[in-house]
Amino acid sequence: MSNLRELILDDAYRNNGRRSYKEVIKLFLLTGGFRYLTLFRLCQRLKTKKLLKAIFYVPTRICLHFVGIRYGIEIPVKTTVGKGFYIGHHGNIIVHAESVIGDNCNISQGVTLGRASRGKRRGAPSIGDNVYLGPSCIVSGNVSIGDNAVIGAGAIVNFDVAENSVVASPRAVVISNVGSEGYVNRKV
Repeated sequence: MSNLRELILDDAYRNNGRRSYKEVIKLFLLTGGFRYLTLFRLCQRLKTKKLLKAIFYVPTRICLHFVGIRYGIEIPVKTTVGKGFYIGHHGNIIVHAESVIGDNCNISQGVTLGRASRGKRRGAPSIGDNVYLGPSCIVSGNVSIGDNAVIGAGAIVNFDVAENSVVASPRAVVISNVGSEGYVNRKV
């Protein structure tokens, strides 16, 4: 596993195309997803160092918790996340602790990587390298998403996806011609 500095610089590069400490500080102060990811990486590293864990882990973990609440991101410290992870837009991102995320992955708002508790797909997903997870997609169960795959917005995936595949949600269909009556209240 790369050292902490390299992981954070790789994450910064994915955000702005620059690998510098100045960029890391700027992104940490201004970008919620990067702030969460940096604290996440720090917690993972502190957990492995006995002396540092005793002193710094709990305060850092508490800070991660509150940043997660603020930005709507829940990625347990136990989760395996590769280098160059990019959180495009924060909000409603839920990742199960047993999930594995490869290098250079993009995750959008509303994404859920969930665990199936029964059936032949019992377990959590494994995401390959260079994968794009579109807004509000759900990847559930012990499934493997191949390298360079794209999971489109709103897609629900509970099956293995091959490398270089693009998975899109079903197209929208008209189910009624009743209109918005009852949905739009207090019209002016």
